[in-house]
Amino acid sequence: MQIAESARDAIDGFANSKGRSTRHLLIGVGLTAGAVLASALIARANAPTADNPEVKRQYDQLDKPPITPPERAFSVIWPPLFMALTLSGLRIWNAPASPARTQALTLWGVVQALNAFWMAIGPRHLGGQLATSVASLGTSAVYAWRARQVDGPAAGMVAPYVGWLGFANVLTEELWRRNRVNATIH
Repeated sequence: MQIAESARDAIDGFANSKGRSTRHLLIGVGLTAGAVLASALIARANAPTADNPEVKRQYDQLDKPPITPPERAFSVIWPPLFMALTLSGLRIWNAPASPARTQALTLWGVVQALNAFWMAIGPRHLGGQLATSVASLGTSAVYAWRARQVDGPAAGMVAPYVGWLGFANVLTEELWRRNRVNATIH
């Protein structure tokens, strides 16, 4: 019994779930992990890898700036960021009900949708990727601000994601600038 109580205490501390039922906690895990998993699967399906020769070909044809990380860096960077996003959303889910919590959860969901859309667009639509990237950065920053009002550690967990999006915005803008087709008016 002592081990079970210690385990639950550890989970409560990690997930901000003290006083919440196991059912509530499991629903939160399902919702947050499911949303992030959907984004991750969309990212994987649209990643420029050997499994995606069309996307890889499009990506390889881009004029990339010198700040572009090597392709393998993304497989190291994204998983911890997705994990932190999941845990951040779970901590907000488990916070006491309030208008701030509802707003933070809504923003968290919008962040997930924008992330999935950004990755689904792919390198063929750099202008759309740039617009989505900017919206994602702004929404993520507002989420971090709102999450801080609900649960400080949840906001801290999403801070690296916001930082990465800042870099991704610079990279996406540079990709767009270098690869946009200048329209000719006839």
